[in-house]
Amino acid sequence: MIEVENLTKRYGGKLAVNNISFKIDEGEIVGFLGPNGAGKSTTMNMLTGYLSSTDGIIKIDGYDILTNPNEAKTKIGYLPEQPPLYIDMTVEEYLDFMYDLKKVKLPRNAHIKEICDMVKITDVYHRMIRNLSKGYRQRVGIAQALLGNPDVLILDEPTVGLDPKQIIDIRSLIKRLGNGHTVILSSHILSEIQAVCERIIIINEGVIVADDTTENLSMNLSEDHRLLAQIEGNSVAVLEALRSIDGVTNVISLGEKSENVYEYSIETVDRCDKRREVFKTVVDHNWVLLGLSYTGMTLEDVFLKLTSSNNTSNKHIINSSIGNDLDNNDTDEEVKDNAGDIQA
Repeated sequence: MIEVENLTKRYGGKLAVNNISFKIDEGEIVGFLGPNGAGKSTTMNMLTGYLSSTDGIIKIDGYDILTNPNEAKTKIGYLPEQPPLYIDMTVEEYLDFMYDLKKVKLPRNAHIKEICDMVKITDVYHRMIRNLSKGYRQRVGIAQALLGNPDVLILDEPTVGLDPKQIIDIRSLIKRLGNGHTVILSSHILSEIQAVCERIIIINEGVIVADDTTENLSMNLSEDHRLLAQIEGNSVAVLEALRSIDGVTNVISLGEKSENVYEYSIETVDRCDKRREVFKTVVDHNWVLLGLSYTGMTLEDVFLKLTSSNNTSNKHIINSSIGNDLDNNDTDEEVKDNAGDIQA
């Protein structure tokens, strides 16, 4: 659905994006992360066609964004960090105006009503945008991005400034949109990316330093790969049963957490995932499993490790989706990117 090959952007003598490549398939929800000046906003602007590249290829559903801009842009819905709203219009007037501006071919009234129902703005449809809350304005911004039913949605900081309830509502909406759209989501709220996105792309100093699931990144970068289990049952019997699991190399008790509930540290051969086996063992012995998790790094830990200026190895991460070793992608001093990048 989205193909980026050897994409480069220079501002004069400054290299902002350095020969990056990645692919995003139909229906994926991908988080796009990077610190200030990393090239994230520049890349997103090139994906939408708002900014031309110095070199490289961007294809949206097979259409080149430079040679076939009209066809490619009809496939894209874009919500910038500051939604492009006309606050002196009502929601109805604004969506009607954007419908015409985008030259949408779908039945006007039915299409706009469907979108309003989807993003839950029907109850403010006749109100002035200037009188809407921040949450409703974000929903109106998403509604304009959905006009024309584009295959690709690019959302830049869609929950910035929202209260916790509004953030949860927008997250749920993005997940629903992923059922029928390819979604690229940029946010400085890393827990949000982890909750919504199936895959993470991290860019730093103009190059992609990671492209994988959060779980895989955590496993690959962490030096601690123990499995922690909280089990209610006789500790001696539990230790014996866990140690008998094929592929488990060591099990130690970390002590009693509550009455007859102990936490165990489980080490395995070659980082093997033994969660299913642990669960089955607990069930077979009629014990109670109260917790099961890896000690791997959080997304915040992963992000900081890959983008830290003190980390000299961050350019050696393999981009697993395209199989490129990024070791040779050296960059000049990066350009300060547009507002809205992650505050590292």
